[in-house]
Amino acid sequence: MEKEKADQKKYLDSTLPISKRVEDLLSRMTLEEKIAQLGSLGPERILREGDLSEKKADQHLKNGIGQISRIAGASALPPEKAAEASNEVQRYLLENTRLGIPAIIHEECLSGYMGKGGTTYPQSIGMASSWSPELMEQITDEIRKQMRSMGASLALSPLADVARDPRWGRIEETFGEDQYLVAEMANAYVKGLQGEKLSEGICATLKHFAGHGFCEGGRNHAPVNFSEREFREHFLFPYEAVIRKTHAGSIMNAYHDVDGTPCASSRKLLTDILRGEWEFKGIVVSDYFSIDMLYTEHKVAENLQEAGVKALEAGLDVELPEISCYGELLHQAVEGGELSLAVIDEAVSRHLEMKFRLGLFEDPFVDKNSVNEVFETADQRELSREAARKSMVLLKNEEDILPLDKDIESLALIGPSADSTRNLLGDYAYSAHVDSEEETIKIVSIKEGIENKLNDQCDIKYVQGCSIMGENDKNFEAAITAAEKSELAVVVLGGKSGLSGMGGEEEEHENDSVDFTEVSFTSEMTETSDTTGEHHDRTDLELPGLQQELLEAIYQTGTPVVLILVNGRPLSVEWADKNIPAIIEAWLPGEEGGNAAADVLFGDYNPGGKLPVSIPKNTGQLPINYNRKPVSHFRDYVFGDNRPLYPFGYGLSYTSFSYENLVISPQKITGSSEFEVEVEVKNTGDTAGEEIVQLYVNDPYAQRTRPLKELCGFKRVHLNPEESRKVKFNLSSEQLAFYDENMDLIIESGDINILVGSSSADIKLQGKLEILEGKVLNKNYRRYFTRTEVY
Repeated sequence: MEKEKADQKKYLDSTLPISKRVEDLLSRMTLEEKIAQLGSLGPERILREGDLSEKKADQHLKNGIGQISRIAGASALPPEKAAEASNEVQRYLLENTRLGIPAIIHEECLSGYMGKGGTTYPQSIGMASSWSPELMEQITDEIRKQMRSMGASLALSPLADVARDPRWGRIEETFGEDQYLVAEMANAYVKGLQGEKLSEGICATLKHFAGHGFCEGGRNHAPVNFSEREFREHFLFPYEAVIRKTHAGSIMNAYHDVDGTPCASSRKLLTDILRGEWEFKGIVVSDYFSIDMLYTEHKVAENLQEAGVKALEAGLDVELPEISCYGELLHQAVEGGELSLAVIDEAVSRHLEMKFRLGLFEDPFVDKNSVNEVFETADQRELSREAARKSMVLLKNEEDILPLDKDIESLALIGPSADSTRNLLGDYAYSAHVDSEEETIKIVSIKEGIENKLNDQCDIKYVQGCSIMGENDKNFEAAITAAEKSELAVVVLGGKSGLSGMGGEEEEHENDSVDFTEVSFTSEMTETSDTTGEHHDRTDLELPGLQQELLEAIYQTGTPVVLILVNGRPLSVEWADKNIPAIIEAWLPGEEGGNAAADVLFGDYNPGGKLPVSIPKNTGQLPINYNRKPVSHFRDYVFGDNRPLYPFGYGLSYTSFSYENLVISPQKITGSSEFEVEVEVKNTGDTAGEEIVQLYVNDPYAQRTRPLKELCGFKRVHLNPEESRKVKFNLSSEQLAFYDENMDLIIESGDINILVGSSSADIKLQGKLEILEGKVLNKNYRRYFTRTEVY
């Protein structure tokens, strides 16, 4: 193909400003080439047995393409082969299209790069339980290295959804119920992933914009129903904070509608708020098939073309994972006068700008021979183990039954997740996501972790007992016998995360490859082996199958029981809380979960995790998030109370801590002013441990009803026995602002209660801050995060 003279191509001149390069390139593009940049396709369209097919490429890439959807994650290619395929695609685009525009290759990476060989870390709800943004940033820095090495430059992570209904299967993918904790963790995630320079980093995608975590009835894709004020103060806050602070490069729309307008066609969300108010400079990509849903499910468009026009005009730049509503349908809409060329140009310009920022025009290729150097290194595995340990929450430890003595002579290990590696993974870990029996990385089960910890003298009696969801109790007798003949029983129960049944009934898979054209979203789901994850919503929060019966049977033996929960969805385990002496919430701890659980069980690691969600006693209490209004918090039921089984921020330790010397300085402020809260924390036990110091605020009297308390800062602090350290929180009064009757963002004069404690329900110290003079804030510029110092 004859190309234009190189000296005329200003867009290839890296010394020019990106805006000038985009302007020059856009001026050279035909309508077909522009529309191609708004689309995407999966690897099955262009690869044949892992290599680029010239025939397929000539058919699908002749005008270029915007993005390639999961060239590794959807093709089962190992890292080195994925890097080779990525290079082949970029080389074809460079050498065989008129303008040589490279593609953005995107992948999933919620709990690690979601492809063969990717290191798997704890699922997001576990990472939130660590309350350690620093650890989150370390992890995503490693994810960045793996993704860049195989040719990816954009990630469809993290979730910035605030999750208020644990019936929703995707709660495991979130950082919990509190907007401030979500914002802190998402901000750290983006910071590590994008790196110091985006040209060497991975463009992060905040999703699902917005409000996805409080869907009607806990049903995925269902409408969300809340006021504009609650929407902004709670559910939009993490997006606003991360966009303002760390400049996330990409946003993905949510599937649902807000007040009758689907997010995929909401100009208010995707343009007015996102770009107008927050000055977002990145791209907006569609959640998979969400534009089609404007026609197929939301019924706000009469055909796919109208759906595409509505989405593009709303500000949705790129259709993923395949071209369905954009492509030729947009071409026809422009020619028919139903879509302005200016709308096309605006979206294309934004996508091209991102490609320039990612450095793809300078060098779209990777060194396939060095890929394996950054996959599954010893340091990455140790980081995964450290993250798993920090994510675990000690829910109960009656009479200090934990940690266990390593000299124990006999131990019964019982439960469907005791010897499972698959059950330790979240729904966006590769093996779980594609429902593969093959393990492409080493995953350590809890059984293996315990065996690694104990010497050969300990008699470990393992019995599965039952499956996650099955109704077969034939192994109960063996489990009971094992418990009766052991000093102690460790019972490992919970759920199984994944996407099985996404398209309806389960089918046998010949390989791990995912054909996007075959995936459909249907409300007619059959029972699957997965209990949590995307498309796995529930009407109750009990242990599924016969697991509760198994637990009670082991308890009846009289042998002391330690319960380990392996699950993505918070479970209502009220019976266990009343009867089982020790309970550990392990969440979905990833590839080193077994070793981490053993570290906690036997005291090589003192658990310090805290809950990022409130766990109810039963489903009828929902919603039970800690930051409700007082009138909701102090109302009980006829046959039960309104208190959670375990409150937000709760978690025990093998040691104890004291709080003293609360200092608020200054105690009186005006307008937009900074103030500091200082507290001294001491380890009063005989074991080194970590305490997560939590700072809450409460506005006791205001012109609008305010939450009972709100998290405004936190810090995880390591303390040796008898060691004391001071924690200083630096805040701005802007962080106390709320929306008034006219939807102005205001700082209101009056008293503010300052609360410091070990959980939302365990406040140790309390003081007052007085705001002498209020202020109306500029919505576009305010402070979002608290600075902390430990000394």
